[in-house]
Amino acid sequence: MIDHSNLTYTLRYQLPVAYHGRASSIVISGTDIVRPRGQSAPTGSSTPQFGPSLKIDFELEMATVVGPGNELGKPVDINEAANHIFGLVLMNDWSARDIQAWESFPLGPFLGKNFGTTISPWIVTLDALEPFACDGPKQDPQPLPYLSEKISKNYDLSLEVRIKPAGQENSTVVSRSNLKHLYWTLTQQLAHHTVNGCNLRPGDLLGTGTISGPEPDSLGCLLELTRNGQKPLLLNGTQRKFLEDGDEVIFSGCSKGDGYVVGFGTCLGKILPSLPC
Repeated sequence: MIDHSNLTYTLRYQLPVAYHGRASSIVISGTDIVRPRGQSAPTGSSTPQFGPSLKIDFELEMATVVGPGNELGKPVDINEAANHIFGLVLMNDWSARDIQAWESFPLGPFLGKNFGTTISPWIVTLDALEPFACDGPKQDPQPLPYLSEKISKNYDLSLEVRIKPAGQENSTVVSRSNLKHLYWTLTQQLAHHTVNGCNLRPGDLLGTGTISGPEPDSLGCLLELTRNGQKPLLLNGTQRKFLEDGDEVIFSGCSKGDGYVVGFGTCLGKILPSLPC
């Protein structure tokens, strides 16, 4: 028997764990997201049911926009990977946690992830972010040679998540994080994606994964913030375990220099009710 939970924990420090998504359901900020339907199973049950997801979640991410691509069969060297990155956008990798939990093993997410991904409206280049470059994280164990960089670099970029509950005028900050908390750098992620010969094309989008910081208020999704619904968030007199119909989620991000700000605008989406069967 393979202990998938233990294996996943081990893998996250050996390689940038990832999955493929769909370009067709990437939408610009301000686009509504319809609550998806799919199979899920109540806690403790092995019998699935079909219906609207009851655990819609946001995921605070950024995404690399690929500049020059690479030829099929020719991996990108880790120390050349930055030359293949045009810039970054904010990204909300919406998730249906109950659908995702039921379908994930052994092949990973499918319907729990492909119903919508929201990005911010413009791309900020790496050149614009260079003044905010900082050292990459200390990685233990030492990455394999193809992931070992001469210069390991992250970016000091503040991120914020706000939720505006349905029917309310005001939003509440639920998380403040920072791009510098990424364990795997943007260049490591890109190099790993191509190491088997996979070709990237200009405009391809590579999500960073959820950007959670070390503090309780810096976690990047409701699954973590509410401990999978066990500790609801308080929002302007109401509470949320997961997102409800009419809720809006607003991401923002910026880096502040001496007298100037490099900003990403907002990445906003509202949950609409599931369509009737």
